Amino acid sequence: MSEAKGKRGRGGAEAKVAALTAEEVSAFLAREFPQLVDEIGGLSVVETSADHAVVRLEIANRHLRPGGTVSGPTQFFLADVAAFVAVLAAVGPVALAVTTSATINFLKKPSTSDLIATVYLLKRGKRLVVVDCTLHSDGDEEPVAHAVLTYSIPQK
Repeated sequence: MSEAKGKRGRGGAEAKVAALTAEEVSAFLAREFPQLVDEIGGLSVVETSADHAVVRLEIANRHLRPGGTVSGPTQFFLADVAAFVAVLAAVGPVALAVTTSATINFLKKPSTSDLIATVYLLKRGKRLVVVDCTLHSDGDEEPVAHAVLTYSIPQK
C-alpha cells in the first residue's frame, strides 16, 4: 500500500496521497473480482490519485447494441467500476464498499473506440463517498455520458 502522507500542497497544506496506486487497484480487482478480468476483460486502470481515477474499457462486439453503438449497460458498467476504482484509490482495499446511489445521463452516441471514464471525488465522508464520472470515446473529448454515484464504506 502507498504511504498516506504527501507533499505540501496549496497554501502549505499537506496534499492527500492515494491509498492505492493504479497498479495496486488493478491487482486488488484481479484478486477480489476475477470476473472483471476473466469474463468481461478489456478493463484497465490508467491512473489514480487521492481524489481522481481514469479507467479505460476496450470496446468489443459484445459491448455494442443494434445500430453499432456502445450499449447503455456497458456505459453504466464502466461508470460504476471507475467510481469503485476511485473509492479504492482514496480509502484503500475495501471489497465490501457498495454503490448506494447512481444517476447517469447519456449525452451523445459514443463511437466504437475505447471508452474512457474520468472520475473525481466530490465528497469523502466517514461512511459515504460521492463521485462525479464523465465518459468519453477515445479520441473525442466531448462527453458521451455523465454519472454521479455514491458509495457506502463499511465500518471497520
